[in-house]
Amino acid sequence: MVPRSVRARTTLAACASVAVVLLAASAVVLLLLRLNLERTVETVARDQARAVARLAAAGRLTPQLPLRPGTDFIQVVDARGRVVAQSQNLTGRPALTPTGAHNRHRTYNLDALGQKHHQRVTTVTTITPAGPVIVHVGASLRTADAAEDLTTAALTALSALLLFTVGALTWRTTGRALRPVEAIRAEVAAISDRGLDRRVPAPRGDDEIARLADTMNAMLERLEAAGARQRRFIADASHELRSPLAVLRTQLEVALTHPDPEVRNALVAGALEDTERLQALSADLLLLARLDATGQSRPDEAVDLTELVRTTVTARSTDPHPVALHTPCDITVPGNALWLGRLLTNLLDNAQRHAHRTVTVRLTADPATGDAVLDIANDGPPIASAYREKIFERFTRLDDARSRDDGGTGLGLPIALDIATLHGGTITVEDTPDGTTFRTRLTTSTRG
Repeated sequence: MVPRSVRARTTLAACASVAVVLLAASAVVLLLLRLNLERTVETVARDQARAVARLAAAGRLTPQLPLRPGTDFIQVVDARGRVVAQSQNLTGRPALTPTGAHNRHRTYNLDALGQKHHQRVTTVTTITPAGPVIVHVGASLRTADAAEDLTTAALTALSALLLFTVGALTWRTTGRALRPVEAIRAEVAAISDRGLDRRVPAPRGDDEIARLADTMNAMLERLEAAGARQRRFIADASHELRSPLAVLRTQLEVALTHPDPEVRNALVAGALEDTERLQALSADLLLLARLDATGQSRPDEAVDLTELVRTTVTARSTDPHPVALHTPCDITVPGNALWLGRLLTNLLDNAQRHAHRTVTVRLTADPATGDAVLDIANDGPPIASAYREKIFERFTRLDDARSRDDGGTGLGLPIALDIATLHGGTITVEDTPDGTTFRTRLTTSTRG
């Protein structure tokens, strides 16, 4: 069963990885040790066998042969299988006969010799004055076996100790590393929709956990700002709806009880105007809700911006001020034609509302970036620099009384800015010698 916690899984993975490395390393060490020890034993036996072969070749072989250190027995057998000479411990023993081969070495049955431990038997053939003989020299592997067993036990104990140390260190280190993550999780779990002003603890440094805490705090700041904006929007919308609704109710109540038909007709006409104003406000609120719900998903429909500007300006023939239109080039942008048309309409409504005599619309392409630049200028009073960002806030009116009389809701410019932002663009306010210009910049390609 796989542990559920990251701490336990990390510790288990570290121990498993170290165990695999230790197992492979131990196997290599034991193999090299075994090969080296067996090579040493075989060298000793081969030297002893060659020395006996030289004695046999010189005809100086004695029936009993002395053993050198590291060898267990010596036996010399002639071509007919008779024992010619041997070490004292093999007196009366039969000749050795091969029983097979193992690892390129012949194997011999040594049970008859009483040798129960591992042996390495080296065989050398030589010619003597009496004919060919075979010299068998057996060297004990007891030392190699003991060294291998001791090394295996030492490696096992050392590996167990190392695994325990790695596990303990990994468990402790992972716990300390994850402690800030747990603190962040606990703090986030404790934050409710009414406590968005709280922040998660940010550890020192610039590692992944510190960046996670910074990201979480930035997200909480955005959520707090969005919540405050939503509450402010709801409060402003309630305030904006309360006044015309109160006026509308008063007009209808007076019209219902007033005896003069002309007065009733005037009151009903005023109520109709207020109803239209409420309808426009409701439509603006609905569009803002749709724009907020759309988020960062930019529309990518190809829109002929030049044709859209020409059509929109031409259709507004009843505007109080004439519009000078300049569209020297054809420009196409990705976006939503309906929303871009609303952006243009809102900016034109704002320009018409504040212009003295004329409104100028100019659509050009930025030669440096290729962006579409839409300038809508009016010859009205300039906007103070302190208010150039405030006018894009919802329900903001610099001249509240005049805006209400002209039917403004305080949502036209915020809607235009939201639409431009959704299309990857911007709206800025600039002073001109003849008044004020609202400059909208839109990209002509979809940028990731």
